[in-house]
Amino acid sequence: MNLSKRQSEIIELVKANQPTTGDEIAEKIGVSRATIRPDLAVLTMLSILGARPNVGYFYKGASEISLVKDRIANLKVEDYMSFPFVMDEKSSVYDVIVGLFLEDVSSVFITNNGRLTGVVSRKDLIRTTIGGMDLNKTPISLVMTRMPNIVTIGPEDSVFEGARLIEERGIDGLPVVETEENGDITVVGRFTKTNVNRIFVEFCKGEII
Repeated sequence: MNLSKRQSEIIELVKANQPTTGDEIAEKIGVSRATIRPDLAVLTMLSILGARPNVGYFYKGASEISLVKDRIANLKVEDYMSFPFVMDEKSSVYDVIVGLFLEDVSSVFITNNGRLTGVVSRKDLIRTTIGGMDLNKTPISLVMTRMPNIVTIGPEDSVFEGARLIEERGIDGLPVVETEENGDITVVGRFTKTNVNRIFVEFCKGEII
């Protein structure tokens, strides 16, 4: 989270005069004790400041967990998403199966004139194959999951939100979409478990600052 100007000033005062009481901080800033009470509560909650009864406030620094959370929250899906694999809803189930394995992806986004209309996964295709359908004659539109029953994410959303949706919904990935002025939803990328894993590896290697 971004600290306010007053919260930053409080931190610098505590660093220079620790330990120091709330009354002393308020006097140096030129405000009442009640005015800075919410600021002190936020700073102690974030583990930036510590407090000892009858002693005062002292500087602790932001906790490692807080720093990690803030850094991850600033990572955008558009910076880590993969190129989407898209096929037309008139394609046969057979053609989609071939495309899926050639591209080595876990799911295919289905469109109609560029507009997202559905998604089909490996599991969907396996069930269809076992069902004994004529794969060459069956259009993929008959077996895909249709809008609006598709979980999507936007390019400006955080990678944490994408990872959360993947985990909670028990899916392999999400179509990254943008909504046009006419209401059509177009696919601009895909965000998958593989992307989440890559972010984790880069983070641990120190490649994400």
